[in-house]
Amino acid sequence: MAITAMVLLGGIIGFLFYHLYQQKKTSDQMLELAEMDKREMENEYEQFAMQYNEMKTQINNDSLISQLEQEQQRTEELLEELKRVKSNDAAEIMRLKKELATLRQVLRSYVLQIDSLNRANEQLERANENLKSQNAQAQRHISNLSTENEKLSDKVAIASQLDATGIWAEGRNKRSKTAKKIKDVKKFVIGFTIARNVTTSTGIRTLYIRITTPTAEVLSKGGTFQFENRNLEYSIRKDIEYTGEEQSIQVYWDVAEALSAGTYRVDIFADGHNIGTTSFSYDK
Repeated sequence: MAITAMVLLGGIIGFLFYHLYQQKKTSDQMLELAEMDKREMENEYEQFAMQYNEMKTQINNDSLISQLEQEQQRTEELLEELKRVKSNDAAEIMRLKKELATLRQVLRSYVLQIDSLNRANEQLERANENLKSQNAQAQRHISNLSTENEKLSDKVAIASQLDATGIWAEGRNKRSKTAKKIKDVKKFVIGFTIARNVTTSTGIRTLYIRITTPTAEVLSKGGTFQFENRNLEYSIRKDIEYTGEEQSIQVYWDVAEALSAGTYRVDIFADGHNIGTTSFSYDK
């Protein structure tokens, strides 16, 4: 009986030791799992904080950046709390796990918000590029119109110029007959026609006739006029009332100087333009 009792007692003690061993093993396993769960939560908190930091660099909105900074700070504070909590503090671990789930939802909402904001910015940039392209096209069109207008203005200006045609010149003697020799010339007579032009303005117009001698001197009494940003001497000034219709003109120069044989040149100017030229020659 005593032996049987001892055997039975030994079995009970062995069973108790085995049971305690299994409990400790289970407890160690649970603690290891809790530690792994805690480390996994810490990694996720760290990733969230990094994501907030990255998102701040993707936007240019001060208000939104401020909100992201607050969420990042809150995430980092919870991470510090988690690091201080022991793995076997189930209540705190559970609380921080709930906080983590909330942070995950908040982070997702910011990701969607920033993605939507970036898409809107891309659309605005494309719209701006289109506007810039349209503006550039408009500027080119305006420039082309300006160039065409300048060309048209030039054409109108050219078309509106007076034109002297049929120009002739001769020297006359003291009896007002055509002089054969230069020594007999007492007067130059110059005739021409101002052509019909309905595109030019009507009214008083001033003609300047310039007679140049074979020695390149201008027969002049000292009068000058503007031509191409310089003053030129003229021989005869003639004011006419131009009506737009053809008009015949004759002007005279009384010779008061010694003349030399050779070729004489006559230029007629009006409105800053040379409107006609001719030449004539005399022997001795």
